Amino acid sequence: MEQTFVKEKRFNFKPTTVITDLNPMQKPLMTVGVIIAIALLIATIAVAGWVQGVLYIIGIALGATLLHARFGFTSAFRRLASVGNVQGLQAHMVMLAVATTLFAIILGTGFSFTGVSPSGYVSPVGLSVIFGSFIFGIGMQLGNGCASGTLYNFGGGSSSMILTLIAFIIGSTIGAYHFTFWMGTPALPPISLAESTGFGFFGGWLVQMALFAVIYGITVKIAKRKNPPSMKPLPTTSGWKKVFRGSWPLFTAGIILAILNALTLTVRGQPWGITSAFALWGGKALQSVGVDVTTWGYFSGAAGEALSQSVLADSTSVMNFGIILGAFIAATAQGAFKPKKIKPGVAGAAVVGGLLMGYGSRLAFGCNIGAYFGGIASFSLHGWVWGIMALLGTGLALFIRPLFGLNNPKKSDQFC
Repeated sequence: MEQTFVKEKRFNFKPTTVITDLNPMQKPLMTVGVIIAIALLIATIAVAGWVQGVLYIIGIALGATLLHARFGFTSAFRRLASVGNVQGLQAHMVMLAVATTLFAIILGTGFSFTGVSPSGYVSPVGLSVIFGSFIFGIGMQLGNGCASGTLYNFGGGSSSMILTLIAFIIGSTIGAYHFTFWMGTPALPPISLAESTGFGFFGGWLVQMALFAVIYGITVKIAKRKNPPSMKPLPTTSGWKKVFRGSWPLFTAGIILAILNALTLTVRGQPWGITSAFALWGGKALQSVGVDVTTWGYFSGAAGEALSQSVLADSTSVMNFGIILGAFIAATAQGAFKPKKIKPGVAGAAVVGGLLMGYGSRLAFGCNIGAYFGGIASFSLHGWVWGIMALLGTGLALFIRPLFGLNNPKKSDQFC
């Protein structure tokens, strides 16, 4: 068993000595994961071509990055709302700043590796986004994972995420069924900060950089005023082994995620997304038992075309498969794949949380990835609204979590 010394000081994010142990590699499981990953890559390329294969590989890289850093959106919002821990949100700001810079270049120049004209996620701001992101914020705190968190934790061995993922798919499918109704509710037209500034993507970039800087500055003041407990250090190692076996710093992971999102934009012409695949999977499941979902408003256009094709032809689906497998391989490399028995309270929260996230993501034009990460990086106002409403939903969820036996971070905790 490897040992390393990670320095971390409580309450001010600086080092005290903490010994952490890294479990032995789970070589048989990792070998199985690699074989499945290679087989699925071959099948994806055979069915949908090399571009789809590249997106699948990007998905694997995303899953590994999320797992190695335990990069959280759910936990970042919960720690902020409960005890004022800002480490996660600060990593978000770095990630969004890098992504915004790369997106500005790509969208401004039309750069593409595949000849597909890139376009960001810019969606209307209205009642559907406000309500959808609010209940998503509640749901991710009950399910203990957002969209990306559900996938990488599922791949990493979290048993409860099986329930969360199934409920997520069901909720997303119900949201697709109600999609036409919600699109008829009051809303502003899509608003791009790049277009509204009058100075194009450079103007939008300046506006967002200023916003990120202001938010980061506020987090520094929050940390000084609240003196929150710091995040628990993860088991790690040193040297080159850290790339495959150790934990990665949040800021490093945030930068890598931003680069991978930008790469996704240049390959498929759209940013990274997750939850549209859940509605597709649910729609295909219903079709298999005789339900005609093609009459639903959501399944008009491209979403409807995907129903008649192999799931491997859907870029979001193959990236999701890649995230799960990338996280699984990374977890087994760390020796951390250890599914546990699901407690009844946790199971109930996982189901309720998954349903809320699935339904909310359809109403809000995406999740923490498609709406918050991809939306803000695309200069969309709806991405900022999503983040605010999800944080408010998190605040309410702190009062709901104990009803399911879930604990909230406390000021007296040694670590958040």
